[in-house]
Amino acid sequence: MTTQDQSPVDAQAAGDRLPDPRSLIEDTDWGALEHAYGPAQDTPLRLLQLLAEEPEVQAEAMGLLDMSVLHQESLYSATAPAALFIAAILDDPRTLARHESCFPWDDRSRPLRATLLEWLGQVADSAVHGERTGADDGNDPAATAAVRTVLGPVCDAVTAHLLAPDPAVREAALGAVTMLLEAPDLAGRTVSTTRILRNLLAGSTDRRERTATVLTIGAWGADTTELLTDPDPAVRACAALAPGCIGNPQATQVILHALLEPATVDSWLPEPTAADPWAADPLPQLEGRLRHALLAAAIERTDDFEELLAVAVACVPLCSNLTVGDDWGPLLAAAFPSGYRPEVELTAAQHRFLSALVDRDVCWRYTHLIASWFHDIGLPPDRDAIKVLLRNTWQRPTPPRA
Repeated sequence: MTTQDQSPVDAQAAGDRLPDPRSLIEDTDWGALEHAYGPAQDTPLRLLQLLAEEPEVQAEAMGLLDMSVLHQESLYSATAPAALFIAAILDDPRTLARHESCFPWDDRSRPLRATLLEWLGQVADSAVHGERTGADDGNDPAATAAVRTVLGPVCDAVTAHLLAPDPAVREAALGAVTMLLEAPDLAGRTVSTTRILRNLLAGSTDRRERTATVLTIGAWGADTTELLTDPDPAVRACAALAPGCIGNPQATQVILHALLEPATVDSWLPEPTAADPWAADPLPQLEGRLRHALLAAAIERTDDFEELLAVAVACVPLCSNLTVGDDWGPLLAAAFPSGYRPEVELTAAQHRFLSALVDRDVCWRYTHLIASWFHDIGLPPDRDAIKVLLRNTWQRPTPPRA
């Protein structure tokens, strides 16, 4: 019989509340459970070490737990009770101990509580992935089902830290809640959680926190139109990205206006790293840079490349062969929505954009990286050939707008 069949998880599921952490340790048959390296009898010690007096011991315990009960984001029979324990100790003052990360890829120094919150979010993400995507997540179905059973009380514990005094804790709580509310059974909590986050928005002056919050509630379907006039341009742009703003002309203009200065957009949320001092750390609510998300929205929400031309030309100085999939490739497709046909003259907008690309050396290195974008619209992926085309093509004047 596994822990999922015994009192701690069953009793919690029935009452929808967190068990006492000490009882969870003592009443669970950890030897009957497994993690990535076999029987989980070492897990109780690691969990208790999270409450040690020495931050170094706490950090090492967190690293060992991550390696065992959530190894490479996989779920095991020991994961659910471990997640319950961690959720149950979030309010313990000892979790406020600040330490360097236990993970070699993470050089942050922050409270253990932030690390625990982030870890709970990763557990939730692994548990709901199959529900969200319909894909086989590769986990044992019983382990996944057990984790899904405890997500409700875990979510309650995490939500309580959305307004925590420490910004690192708030950020981790927001990321974890975002993942938890992907669970179909918890989707109904977005309305109440949005109310909490609106209070955070009203009281926060931190740009990263406010943009992440706006992106989160916008993705949940909240109305962000009042934030289209926020004093912070980054907040305005993130508010405009909300699905509810699709079709809103004001939101589209906010996005287009921001992209006229794409380097400024990159400067809004700079998080340089030693490996790449020019890279911006993406917001966890986005896949990639904010600038690229704005550009994708601008392309989706405009029907005429004439409206995009100024943005397209402004973006070219930041383009390269390595960014083609995120910026000038989609712009090229938008410039030629019906493809290129030699018998049809280039419009002035098409000519202007291609001319700007031809002048950008780094867009034409290793052309195998860009070839598919040109082939898809019927243009040669060769800089010299495009130059010849531009020289020999009559530019049809752009008709005046009504």
